[in-house]
Amino acid sequence: MEGKKLSNKKTNHAIMMVIIYVVLIIITALMLIPFLWMLSASLKMNKDVFTFPIQWIPDNPRWKNYVDIWTKIPLLTFVKNSAKLTIIVTLLQLFTSSFAAYAFAKMDFKGKNLLFLGYIATIAVPWQAYMVPQFMMMRAWHLNNTHLAIICLQAFSAFGVFLMKQFYEGVPSELCEAARIDGLTEYGIWFRIMLPLSKPALSTLTIFTFVSTWNDFLGPLIYLTKNELKTIQIGLRMFISQYSAEYGLIMAASVIALIPVLVVFLALQKYFVQGVASTGLKG
Repeated sequence: MEGKKLSNKKTNHAIMMVIIYVVLIIITALMLIPFLWMLSASLKMNKDVFTFPIQWIPDNPRWKNYVDIWTKIPLLTFVKNSAKLTIIVTLLQLFTSSFAAYAFAKMDFKGKNLLFLGYIATIAVPWQAYMVPQFMMMRAWHLNNTHLAIICLQAFSAFGVFLMKQFYEGVPSELCEAARIDGLTEYGIWFRIMLPLSKPALSTLTIFTFVSTWNDFLGPLIYLTKNELKTIQIGLRMFISQYSAEYGLIMAASVIALIPVLVVFLALQKYFVQGVASTGLKG
């Protein structure tokens, strides 16, 4: 009797797992459909992009779209600008967020909790609320129409500090105390102990920051007006004229814009889940 019950439990568990996997596969397929449509549309002429029913595999793929996007607009310049801004901002956020998070997590100073609460509270304030004062400040400093404006505004992240602090709090404080006894300064503890241990959290923050900066549209739209300074997200708008939009070229350029994000995510994905999970745990 007990053996039969155990067998039924195993059968029910197997059926439940099959159902879960089927649901996950369906959800994944639904999420991939827009990307597959974008890839398909990038190989079509404008008149064929919105035909119904959808022709997923074009009879005559228009590979010329991937040639035209480089000649109709200075796409290479836009890609270089996006790469420059994204790499610099990502590195700065990794440095500032991990550095500040160490202070909040492992050091004691007056007003620490109040300062951290005030800093994290800025996450709840939408950027649109202080967008105009921020622009006026950048203009007063003569930084508008420069990449430095974007870099200065995005070099610090309250979310990044919160993410890194949660991870650092999971690191035993005894490690820091032992390092202090051995004569390491706080800078040395952060650089030699905390950073090597925080690869999962740093990888998670890298993905979030890279994707956010690479896909940023409104910031470059406000601060960058010269063509030689624009990013790829702004450049995509150049395929939209006064009367029509070249959807095939837009989709081809969007595929190109997606590649760096995909590469970064695939390179760091093994740390991603571990980083997200570990930031919610405390030792």
